[in-house]
Amino acid sequence: MKYLLLLMSACTAFSQTNPIITSWLQNTTVNGSYYMKNNPTAISNNIKANVQLVRYSANNVYVSSNGIPTYPTGPFQDGNPSQAQSQNGIFRFPLQVVKNEGTPVKTTMGNIGLFINGVALFDARDGVSWNNAQQKVLGGPIMGKGDGIWNRDAIVAERIGFDCSKGHPAMGNYHHHQNPSAFKLDKKVIYDVCSLYDAEGLYAINPARHSPLIGFAYDGFPVYGAFGYKNIDGTGGIVRMQSGYRLRSITERKQYANGTDVTDGPPVNGTYPLGYFNEDYEFISHPGEDDYMDIHNGRFCITPDYPNGTYAYFCTVDEQWNSAFPYAIGPTFYGSIVAAKVNQVSESVDTYTGTTSVQELNSNAFTIFFASNDLLIIQANNLITERVNITMYNLQGIEIANGVLEQGSTISHIDCSLLYDGVYALRVSNRDKTFQQEVLMKRK
Repeated sequence: MKYLLLLMSACTAFSQTNPIITSWLQNTTVNGSYYMKNNPTAISNNIKANVQLVRYSANNVYVSSNGIPTYPTGPFQDGNPSQAQSQNGIFRFPLQVVKNEGTPVKTTMGNIGLFINGVALFDARDGVSWNNAQQKVLGGPIMGKGDGIWNRDAIVAERIGFDCSKGHPAMGNYHHHQNPSAFKLDKKVIYDVCSLYDAEGLYAINPARHSPLIGFAYDGFPVYGAFGYKNIDGTGGIVRMQSGYRLRSITERKQYANGTDVTDGPPVNGTYPLGYFNEDYEFISHPGEDDYMDIHNGRFCITPDYPNGTYAYFCTVDEQWNSAFPYAIGPTFYGSIVAAKVNQVSESVDTYTGTTSVQELNSNAFTIFFASNDLLIIQANNLITERVNITMYNLQGIEIANGVLEQGSTISHIDCSLLYDGVYALRVSNRDKTFQQEVLMKRK
């Protein structure tokens, strides 16, 4: 058995370096945008994106956010009439995080965490469940109420309602139930919404490096992307973090995985296939296999942000990088729930104004290519934490085009339809670093 020394009482001297204070993507100038159906041009929503303000006391950090990402939202092709709307929220997180030593607390409907861009994190459910008396699913946008016994899986049932970034709004509250990386970046693309509406997501999966810290759960523990160190002590190389859950071998829905008799759900069939409900899964422990997550979808481990170790959740995906149940957190929290959305800050606080530079700014950090429609595509290969400026020059050193990668987005387009074939210089820079490379434009 492996042991790891975990230093969890980190709320005193290092407040200014505590990741729950320093990791938020702060912005007061850039507005979010959205797509309307059948219009692939994003429209500004005039709402400030990402996080607007971070304040902290000796015990808490307060994150002010509208809940709007820098990547475009929508369209939601299931008929959802809602758009992402400002949540004007203040979210309080603890600086001291502790394991819940009692009965694990179940995740709830609505916000169970916050991504570092201020966007809400939901659990695997969508508010719809089986109603045995009426023999159909009810709840959420489907009027009426289900039994709450067999709860519909949002990732399976609502796929057509997600945008390219795998998010959608609930009464204006835009959120992700799953790994916030664009559908088109998965190895196997299971939904083609990105083919017309080219949104991006918070980060791009990079199997060569530890996934970034992308959020915090309501118990204060961090949430990471899909890849991490194989071993909990930070060794073993980078591997995909694997869910400990698997589909049950059942044809009837009469019991939970632990053997508890419950109100019947529908039989497994073409309308309600295995995996349609959260309760279709069972947890299988994998002792000694550090890359399998525990029952909460996390583990104790060393991460780049916590070199002394922490408990952390991971947004699990399968071999094809498609989201894997329970997707982020759940179905119970590891820690005690003390975070909350509050109306005001009622204690003395300091304001955190520091920013984090892009950890890496070179050609390996981006994939650069020409698309067939005369667009130069600059795709980030991980997380962008600071605005990146992109400038294109001809061989005479004259600027001919430019673009930008906003923090918390992953793609930028430069229109090259009016340019001649030839060699151009592309300069990519942020506040501190610059790299330049040649690009060849050659039409067939």
